[in-house]
Amino acid sequence: MIRPMDPLDLVGASLLTPRIHGDHRGAFLEWFRKDELDHPMEVAQANCSISARGTLRGVHFSDVPPGQAKYVTCVSGSILDVVVDVRTGSPTFGRSVAVELDDRNRRALHLAEGLGHAFFALSESATVIYLCSTPYAPRREHGVHPLDPALGIDWPAGIEPILSEKDAAAPTLAEAAEQGLLPSYADCLAHYGSPAGQQVRPGRV
Repeated sequence: MIRPMDPLDLVGASLLTPRIHGDHRGAFLEWFRKDELDHPMEVAQANCSISARGTLRGVHFSDVPPGQAKYVTCVSGSILDVVVDVRTGSPTFGRSVAVELDDRNRRALHLAEGLGHAFFALSESATVIYLCSTPYAPRREHGVHPLDPALGIDWPAGIEPILSEKDAAAPTLAEAAEQGLLPSYADCLAHYGSPAGQQVRPGRV
């Protein structure tokens, strides 16, 4: 009923493309199966975010340990979902992977503790739900400015991004590193291990 996770170009990030079974009544799919994840994830909290077109949320991440793994899907509308490697010492530090999640492909993104996460609402309204491995803890939550040129993220052209005051005031990646806010790659791997079969690929994603 569910396909295995496909590893992406950042260790700890993977994508699920579910099998969708449809008939005259509608459709059915399994969008989450714990036993199919490429590394363990306990579910402690489930969030629902409703965003107007152009809303840009992130880049968000948490202290590791314990960090906060996420499993994200878009149940209505469409988004550009982005994972950023903010782990100091990582061979892919500063790089990102972007995938489109929508209510047609029903794909889901799994990202491990220590990775940064952001998304951009492409449709007039987008509803995103995501499972989290730990509850929200404001003192452990941090952000990097999503428009930091050093990240080189290709956000959609022709749509003015709408940021919260908190995200607009977030530091650049370099500033976050100087302030000691970023998790380390070594701490992340010690916390959850390297997913089986997932390799770091050279070059920018």
